[in-house]
Amino acid sequence: MTIKEQLKHKIDNKTKPLGSLGKLEEIAFQVGCIQNSLSPKITNPAMLVFCADHGIADEGVSTCSKDITWQQTLNFQHGGAGISVFCRQHNIALRVIDAGVDYDFPEDAPVINAKIAHGSKNMRKEPAMTIEECELAMKRGAEFVKAEVGLGCNTIGFGEMGIGNTSPSSLLMHYFTKQSIEDCTGPGAGMYGDKLHYKKLVLKEVSEKYAPKSPLEALATFGGLEIAMMAGAFIEAYKQNMLILVDGFIATATMLTAFHIEPRIKENCIFSHSSEEFGHKHILEFLGVEPVLNLKLRLGEGTGAAIVLPIIESALIMLNNMTSFDEAGVTTIDNEKA
Repeated sequence: MTIKEQLKHKIDNKTKPLGSLGKLEEIAFQVGCIQNSLSPKITNPAMLVFCADHGIADEGVSTCSKDITWQQTLNFQHGGAGISVFCRQHNIALRVIDAGVDYDFPEDAPVINAKIAHGSKNMRKEPAMTIEECELAMKRGAEFVKAEVGLGCNTIGFGEMGIGNTSPSSLLMHYFTKQSIEDCTGPGAGMYGDKLHYKKLVLKEVSEKYAPKSPLEALATFGGLEIAMMAGAFIEAYKQNMLILVDGFIATATMLTAFHIEPRIKENCIFSHSSEEFGHKHILEFLGVEPVLNLKLRLGEGTGAAIVLPIIESALIMLNNMTSFDEAGVTTIDNEKA
């Protein structure tokens, strides 16, 4: 039998009605296939949080001050943010990476310096990044993943921080799905009513200004430094055959970009939750995937990816520890009659 057939047989013959553990069975099967194992396991899980500023924020597409980017970046590493407490709860190694924050952190600051520039450019006036900047960011993202593999990590999630970064995510979603700017754009951290209408007008103007001819050019034109770094990390995590935990709107828009560069990446991804940020559910539908959770989250940072980890661990405990009908001496259920 193939590994898929063996996994299905093992899951179906646990002491339960067929399919009665629902999504847990699907997760166990997927992770077993990724690891080519009947006894898959999670080792040294890690969360990489990429942080950067965005030139488009100068156009008033966010209600928040850009200073929040560097302040929250420090908060991640100091242990007070949402992603910090959830990673600590679930024993996930947290790496906080300056991909392009518009602030110079002190040398002794607990932030990994991978700064490409002090933020992306204002894409209302020019592309967010040059192709060279984008490629360098992707390369550095890949290097961070390789470093985690060297530490024995086989399961990884990605988070982000960057005031204004729902705007590049909406533009990337629009470019790849061909859905309207209106269907791709939500309030982010608080753009409602007339402010949201203005945000949509700005993004529509930006979308019509450029005509990228490749996924890489689209990423350079509409993305951000943390998004490009995360895209490179996504692709490298697939190359390393890791289990990839996908967070909310921004992470999924980044994964969508990576998917158009390496379509097989989806096989290694578990989509942690359905974000309340408008547009996320449409990306999930476009990709044909079903998220594990719907907790009305919209924080970002990788929080949904961290929260889903114990559910994945429960799926693997089921696969590895739950007895079969033969082992338990239990009469097999006739699922056709049940």
